[in-house]
Amino acid sequence: MELNRLTTETRNPATTELDRMSALEIVTAMNREDGKVPRAIAARLPEIAAAAEAAETAFRKGGRLFYLGAGTSGRLGVLDASECPPTFGVDPDLVVGLIAGGDRALRFPVEGAEDDRALGRQNLMDHDLRPADLVVGIAASGRTPYVLGALDYARSLGCTTVAVACNRGSALGRAADIAIEVEVGPEVLTGSTRLKAGTAQKMILNMISTAAMVRLGKAYQNLMVDVVQSNEKLKTRAENIVMEATGVSRAEARRAIDGAGGGVKLAITMILTGRDAAGARQLLDKAGGRIRDALRMEDTDRRRSL
Repeated sequence: MELNRLTTETRNPATTELDRMSALEIVTAMNREDGKVPRAIAARLPEIAAAAEAAETAFRKGGRLFYLGAGTSGRLGVLDASECPPTFGVDPDLVVGLIAGGDRALRFPVEGAEDDRALGRQNLMDHDLRPADLVVGIAASGRTPYVLGALDYARSLGCTTVAVACNRGSALGRAADIAIEVEVGPEVLTGSTRLKAGTAQKMILNMISTAAMVRLGKAYQNLMVDVVQSNEKLKTRAENIVMEATGVSRAEARRAIDGAGGGVKLAITMILTGRDAAGARQLLDKAGGRIRDALRMEDTDRRRSL
């Protein structure tokens, strides 16, 4: 069977005595194996960057980013999608995570869902997939029918597609425009792809969404300037970000944030340019939401007026 030939399904010779190990020996073996993940990812950074650029392009054209997967892969896609709104201040519909079997599958297995190619297609149809959207299929094996069906449908509409798999030469990779195939080797516990494969997938999705959002102006320096203040911790974080970016006191940072209607990015731009909220917002709009470009434009305008 094809499944038996996949690296993610083979036995790890370093852990054949796993059931005889102490707890310390088990976690030591796991830690040793996990250390291989970043090295495997490093070999695929150009493809990951291409996926991030595709996401940025999709967003700038009014498109969305879809993650699709089954089991652990699907849960990781949903996780990354759900973290984008509070981290980057984006609409929840901008990054969408879909898992075979629906939300119930986040907690409970849904029999047969991952083997249904038509379901992957239908899930995208239910979200009115458009050519401007980017579709990222995630499958450790690289052969999950649900994901393959979704990618086939996406490509038929003209969407750019990305495959995230943990086996080289995968069917998923062949079905996508951009193939990110990170071979992390056999798992400590044979076939348990929630381990190294899942870690690799999480790291890759982190890179894709974060790089795309930073390119869109969701960061100034390395600060999260579109963070949503949904609780006291995040209100304090927002103040800290304004303080770090501008050098003002906490009281001044809070006044600026309140004057900006809660917008951290706008508050920073107001302080650094001396403009009121309306003027700073106009400047940011011209700069495509990027603080650094807004400051450059403001400096240019000032020099011209001298």
